[in-house]
Amino acid sequence: MSKYSIILGNLGNTCDRFLSSGYKDELPKETLIRQASEIDGVEGVELVGTWDVSMDTVDTIGGLLEKYGLRCASIIPDHFSQKRWGRGTLSAKDPDIRNQALDYTFECVEMARRLGCDTLNIWPGQDGYDYVLQSHLVRERNWLMENIRKVAESAPDIKFALEYKPKEPRNFSFMARASDTLLLAKETGLDNVGVCIDTGHAFVAGENVAESVVILQEYGRKLFHMHFNDNYGAWDDDMIVGSVHFPLYVETLFWLKETNYDGWFSMDQYPYREDGQGALRESVLFLQMLENKLTAEVMEQIRDLVTTGDAVKSQRWLRETFFK
Repeated sequence: MSKYSIILGNLGNTCDRFLSSGYKDELPKETLIRQASEIDGVEGVELVGTWDVSMDTVDTIGGLLEKYGLRCASIIPDHFSQKRWGRGTLSAKDPDIRNQALDYTFECVEMARRLGCDTLNIWPGQDGYDYVLQSHLVRERNWLMENIRKVAESAPDIKFALEYKPKEPRNFSFMARASDTLLLAKETGLDNVGVCIDTGHAFVAGENVAESVVILQEYGRKLFHMHFNDNYGAWDDDMIVGSVHFPLYVETLFWLKETNYDGWFSMDQYPYREDGQGALRESVLFLQMLENKLTAEVMEQIRDLVTTGDAVKSQRWLRETFFK
């Protein structure tokens, strides 16, 4: 069975632009960490910088993780929710902002080391543009790559998983799809820079997640991390895993296993109105159910299906295997 983790804030208060105060009450960090530990199969949590952990609180958070038997799966630097990042971080036009973003990322590296964590999951959500003729596409994309290379080169003990998303909060993100993010990672020339697939981001980008897995694994084993959620394809709704794209998850988990992915299965959801712990538990149980189904015999059956390419046979197999 794979290693399962959750993004800690998924258990807490979740807000949107229509209800900025959030749909739930704020809970103490210890309560959130305890709730995470109560989900069967969850061994780790991801911490968002400034939301969950800072240089002032890292040792306290580390103590709570140890108390409840959890590991820090990754730190997600907060490159998206501070006013100063509103026009970008590592690719911002303002060199002072770029330097601040770089210094902050170095802080996150230090926090990861103090927590015994080997991964920074980089999602520079504010790095992109909204209007035509707003961005110097060559300079800004290059600044993003160079700054990622600068911090990663200084920390060979840390893996940097670049998370892509086609839009939101910007209309166009510089890291928008699996392939262009792979190009950026490879352009750094560093073995410790790779890619994170967020399944919901991939759905919005019009990708088949399974194919994105294969591309990243076949071109240098650059799939470093996985975020799981679901949506209807038009927006990053961060719903319970498998609630919409059931058969696509069968193919995705097949190719994750077939290509020997050995990273975390991390839940990344925004259960605005649902019980957070319950929603995350259902996602973990869904993925565990699929993993349990993928026995050696079933893996061989899928290999035969994808080799012969008979769509009718494939659909019959899905129905008889999962719904009969």
